[in-house]
Amino acid sequence: MGAHRPPQAEMPAELADDAARRVMLRCDILAGITETPGQLTRRYLSPQHVQANLQVADWLRAAGMRVWQDGVGNICGRYEGLQPDLPAILLGSHLDTVRNAGRYDGMLGVLAAIEVVQFLHSRQLRLSTAIEIIGFADEEGTRFGIALLGSRGITGTWPADWLGREDADGISVAQALRQAGLDPLRIGRAKRDPRAFSAYLELHIEQGPCLEQAGLALGVVSAINGARRLNCRFSGVAGHAGTVPMALRRDALSTAARWIAEIDDRAAAHGPQWVATVGMLQCLPGAVNVIPGDVTLTLDVRGPDNAELDALLAALLDRAGTIAHARGLTFTAEQFYRIDATPCDAVLQARLGDSVCRVQSVSPALPSGAGHDAIAVAECWPVGMLFVRCERGISHHPDESVLAADVALAIRAYADAVISLT
Repeated sequence: MGAHRPPQAEMPAELADDAARRVMLRCDILAGITETPGQLTRRYLSPQHVQANLQVADWLRAAGMRVWQDGVGNICGRYEGLQPDLPAILLGSHLDTVRNAGRYDGMLGVLAAIEVVQFLHSRQLRLSTAIEIIGFADEEGTRFGIALLGSRGITGTWPADWLGREDADGISVAQALRQAGLDPLRIGRAKRDPRAFSAYLELHIEQGPCLEQAGLALGVVSAINGARRLNCRFSGVAGHAGTVPMALRRDALSTAARWIAEIDDRAAAHGPQWVATVGMLQCLPGAVNVIPGDVTLTLDVRGPDNAELDALLAALLDRAGTIAHARGLTFTAEQFYRIDATPCDAVLQARLGDSVCRVQSVSPALPSGAGHDAIAVAECWPVGMLFVRCERGISHHPDESVLAADVALAIRAYADAVISLT
């Protein structure tokens, strides 16, 4: 990967403004392709997902790309380079949504990538390497409860049991593939050769408030946070609320509350990139006049480094056991979900950082607290991510919002980074 730039390959600000307006309009068009009137919901392999693929395919062709849909339902386009034997640069994001979604999560990255190629095509420019764009089919996991189906399709890492997984209506992944005109026996054909790509660059809304608080439009992702999720339980003794003295109580709820307060403090003390959340809590017996004897709760801990993440989790669990023992209770925890942190490639971070500096003078680095297709892609190819500010950090919600001016800056930086890699 070099830094050679062909003549006239730097995107002028006025062209980026036009591209941003086009992206915003197309986000609105895609938002209208929904399963639920008045809300944006587009699940994997639904008729609306198929329709969105067809619409994006038209835009890919208009940008001078050869277009196809692969065996797992990803919509793909290729803009050939001058040296067809070189690995391509892969761009993209996802086209599926959560229920009652916003219109920029995923879609913005696909449409901005198209504008990078559209700029080259309009100037009849070819880079030394090809550019491919993929609108990934299922990042969110909304329909079948399994995520990254599209990106794991190109890496060839679908677990054997995924075809049998069913949605809420009892339709299996295999059946959904057939209904969408795909052959479940041929999903392996979606796998790409490890030599196909040199890098993957994904543009995405931040889904958090850090860029907005810093007054900046763009940032470069350092890593996608790893996560650990656990079911936890404090077991004490239920008793009459009026007759058991405070000193003799083995109250599961008050014990859990002490730990929950420490979770916040310890995660914050670990550093700004670390977060811990108690998202669900159930108290039994659950009566106004009974001391709680049993509390179950969930713990979600996330951070950008696996060793540090495991150390933080171990410290939290050790503290829970200490608090429980001191009050005559028992504490147990069972991990039910784990995903490792995905560091972004150092070279790609540097290239994206240089490109961001060209359009906004400073390039902050920040981790991603949410998952992305880059997690799966990173198993095979180097990944880099560019974040775009979103209003109040809101995502997965109809109020999701970005500024056209920020999108214009992002497209300029995105194009600059892509061109620098050829």
